[in-house]
Amino acid sequence: MRSALPTVPVLHSEWIKVRSLRGTFVALSAVCAVTAGIQMLMAALLSAEDAAGMGDDPLLAAFYGVNFGTIAAFAFGATALASEFHNGALRTSLTAVPNRARFYLSKMTIVAGLAFVAGEFAGLATFIGGQAFMGPDALELGSPGTYRAIFGCGLYLMLMALLAAGLTAVLHSATAVLSLLISFVLLVPFVLGSASDGAARFLPDRAGRMVMRMEPHDGLGPWTGTGVLALWALVAVTGGWLAVRRRDA
Repeated sequence: MRSALPTVPVLHSEWIKVRSLRGTFVALSAVCAVTAGIQMLMAALLSAEDAAGMGDDPLLAAFYGVNFGTIAAFAFGATALASEFHNGALRTSLTAVPNRARFYLSKMTIVAGLAFVAGEFAGLATFIGGQAFMGPDALELGSPGTYRAIFGCGLYLMLMALLAAGLTAVLHSATAVLSLLISFVLLVPFVLGSASDGAARFLPDRAGRMVMRMEPHDGLGPWTGTGVLALWALVAVTGGWLAVRRRDA
């Protein structure tokens, strides 16, 4: 029985696809640029009047830009998969890699790896760049929770990209997935507001960002919240695999 594990040639081919698709590569680049850029802009605008004006948790406030970087992560994961469902691309891909499990795992490995690296750069740049504008209220690199939050930022953005990628494999449309996720992950928690003592705390965005908080919140610790987000991503990726396995090329 042939192994379904990704191989170097297949991984390399998936990297070439990401690099050659303009929209996908721009979305990947935006994960870091948007997250850090908006963080620094907001910190600079608020510093004159209220240096701590981005929330009651100073560590979480240091990663405010992640709210916008999440959309870029969604776009990257969605477009990386959506390209396979247009103009017979899936047929071509499966001709080159007949083992569907290897094909799918390779694609998800590339999405996860690139999103994680971009997310780690985003976390470090966001923290250092944003705190440069915070004056005497700035957190220092090495303050309690900062290294965990920076590392967790990369995990968070990676899992969000995988969530979008898995759903795109199910729905075959990046537009549909982006519309669904932006509404469900970003708008629903905002509408629910303080209703955090119920099911709302288990939503992907709210749970996943626990790792960027200074103290536990909503009854979820940093890694428990990441685990909840990981379950969401796992369900989406598994659903995507079932869809790819059954789909006619």
